[in-house]
Amino acid sequence: MENLRIELPERVDRIITILQNHGYEAYAVGGCVRDSVLGREPEDWDITTSATPEETKALFCKTFDTGIQHGTVTVLMGEEGFEVTTYRIDGEYEDSRHPKEVTFTRSLREDLRRRDFTINAMAYNEKDGLVDIFGGIRDIQANIIRCVGNAKERFLEDALRILRGLRFAAQLDFGIEEDTRRAMGELAPTLGKISAERIQVELVKMITSDRPEFLRDAYELGVTRVFLPEFDRIMVTGQETPHHMYSVGEHTLHAMKNIRADKALRLTMLLHDMGKPARKTVDEQGVAHFKKHAAESQIIAKDVLKRLKFDNDTLNKVTRLVCYHDYRMPAAAKNVRRAMNQIGEDIFPYYMEVRRADVLAQSMYRRDEKIKNLDEIEALYREIIKEKQCVTLKGLAVSGKDLIALGMKPGKEIGACLNQLLERVIEEPQWNEKEKLLELVSAVNAEADHDRKSIE
Repeated sequence: MENLRIELPERVDRIITILQNHGYEAYAVGGCVRDSVLGREPEDWDITTSATPEETKALFCKTFDTGIQHGTVTVLMGEEGFEVTTYRIDGEYEDSRHPKEVTFTRSLREDLRRRDFTINAMAYNEKDGLVDIFGGIRDIQANIIRCVGNAKERFLEDALRILRGLRFAAQLDFGIEEDTRRAMGELAPTLGKISAERIQVELVKMITSDRPEFLRDAYELGVTRVFLPEFDRIMVTGQETPHHMYSVGEHTLHAMKNIRADKALRLTMLLHDMGKPARKTVDEQGVAHFKKHAAESQIIAKDVLKRLKFDNDTLNKVTRLVCYHDYRMPAAAKNVRRAMNQIGEDIFPYYMEVRRADVLAQSMYRRDEKIKNLDEIEALYREIIKEKQCVTLKGLAVSGKDLIALGMKPGKEIGACLNQLLERVIEEPQWNEKEKLLELVSAVNAEADHDRKSIE
């Protein structure tokens, strides 16, 4: 890879060239270089330079201060912004996250040596090619995550790097170099100083990677104990039942692997069985039972998602899916319609994905039967959607206004009547016609009037 060439975006190359033409060094740096070497599409392009922030600002028409105290200026090219950061040396770290102060330097080497991992400590420009002082290419070729310099020093500077290293390993399918791994385990407790928001970002990136099961490594290193102790509990909870062949934790890891990399779906599989340790009982035959574990898991899921500062949309969707993840039914159209009503028409397709991923992470015991049941439910669901069958009050052919026009008084009675009509339509979709439903209401009201007069 000595003559490796990276295709820089035109605007990135222009910023670098302008800085070079005025006597400064400038390079694309960090993740964008790593991803380019790996043949991946970089999410963004960062530039590092020997120019100070003021010197950078003097060269470009449109800039704004992004993190001026850390040497970062955003240069606007058209509608795009690019972060340009001065070479720097970080001072002492006071909170396992941020340096007390930074010192600007004219040395690229000094700037690269403060970075977290060798694969993120490479720089590139068209003039000099790839600058790889700390062996980033070597570690990419060996599929290894390794700290730049002393691993303990890097993690003491910024504890979040521990989780970032695990996340990179999961995303890239890399192993972790032994000294780096050992330091992660020793310093895992320092993650307690990191904000929930930063933990959340790294956790989501890890579990939505191609290797969500890398969470096992985080557990083995004592990392999950800091911010997700519930996961540690399921890792040591056995499932002595014919339906399972793994511990709750291992089942969870397999279930995450079985579902597509959607944030809400992966979080659901991570949290769906968190209630099992609390609900576990073992009968006289030594068989384990986990009655009402879904309700317990929903409570825990809500606590975890709130603790890690997830948004309300994610929290509501995931907790609902966790609540219903074990909702089972015989494959009959009326059962599917009722489930769509109860679970929510909008998230029912997600529920089906969750059920399938759950079953595929269980033992082979009655698996074919379970999968057949899910296939039949899916076929019925597609038919219900195709025929636009009613499963909610919104789809009912009559409304409260229609009942008022029929002579009913506004109030709770109308709501109760609409729900009764919906029950009938869920059982028998052909009843969802305005005339039929109003006739039914009229007949029921007439019968009620007759009964009342008889009593009088």
